[in-house]
Amino acid sequence: MEKLRIVFMGTPEFAVGILDTIIKNNYEVVGVITAADKPAGRGQKLKYSAVKEYALVHNLTLLQPLNLKDETFLAELKALNANLQIVVAFRMLPKVVWEMPSLGTFNLHASLLPNYRGAAPINWAIINGETKTGVTTFFIDDKIDTGAMILSSEIPIDETENAGHLHDRLMELGSKTIIDTLKMIETGNVSTEIQKDTAEIKTAYKLNKENCKIDWTKSAQEINNLIRGLSPYPAAWCFFSDNNEEWNVKIYEAKIISEEHSIAIGSLICTKKEMKIAVKNGFVQILNLQFPGKKKMSTPELLNGIAFSADAKVY
Repeated sequence: MEKLRIVFMGTPEFAVGILDTIIKNNYEVVGVITAADKPAGRGQKLKYSAVKEYALVHNLTLLQPLNLKDETFLAELKALNANLQIVVAFRMLPKVVWEMPSLGTFNLHASLLPNYRGAAPINWAIINGETKTGVTTFFIDDKIDTGAMILSSEIPIDETENAGHLHDRLMELGSKTIIDTLKMIETGNVSTEIQKDTAEIKTAYKLNKENCKIDWTKSAQEINNLIRGLSPYPAAWCFFSDNNEEWNVKIYEAKIISEEHSIAIGSLICTKKEMKIAVKNGFVQILNLQFPGKKKMSTPELLNGIAFSADAKVY
């Protein structure tokens, strides 16, 4: 049985849960690689990645290269003398990095590969109305999320859960799958499966302002899936318009009301405590939202301080 000396690479909160599990299972982590500090917020103070915060608390050797091909970084990485590298929510690695350790470099991806390769697999699984998802470990090659698969684990997606909730469940599932993968590698019992490409493969595109905008001409189900799939971050959004004023509004939670009606699509209908928007096969009732410059709030809280006219609409 080969003793593992691991270099871990990752950046966000999702990666922290996995790293913590590796440490708690008494594996030796000889180094952690994470993103460089970035200025954030109004004061543009340097913000540490979630993985850096964890590494500092646990006194782990930390590297933050700007360029993964930089000679100094490569020398420092080599000096760590790792025989295995694990990547979770990091960035694409050059060949010189992923080829370095004798046992290879494997990635944990939050989808059932080959579906949802790319930047936002958790979000897109919900947006597209999937009923199941999971995690996959695979050895890295020279493309994004295409390498030979080691293990995959599956969970159902609840029809009411949002991306934040699914993220936490996948982090737990991913932690278990990583440990199972490590046991296979250290005992030399790894068998892999090559990913098969088909025309039906779905992609986890990077999220941007355009693909996070709500299209009210779609079905109530599609709209609600988008809202769930982008909550709590980065949030689905649209414009609210009333009395020649316009607001860019984020919507975090909604529910579907299936009902025949002849109201124009996008009409905003409010009572003192409820807000619903007319769509082609019913209404989308808004439960939680955020107007510019205000905090995130429930609909009754918002309607306590703002009144909309009968002509109010969204688009």
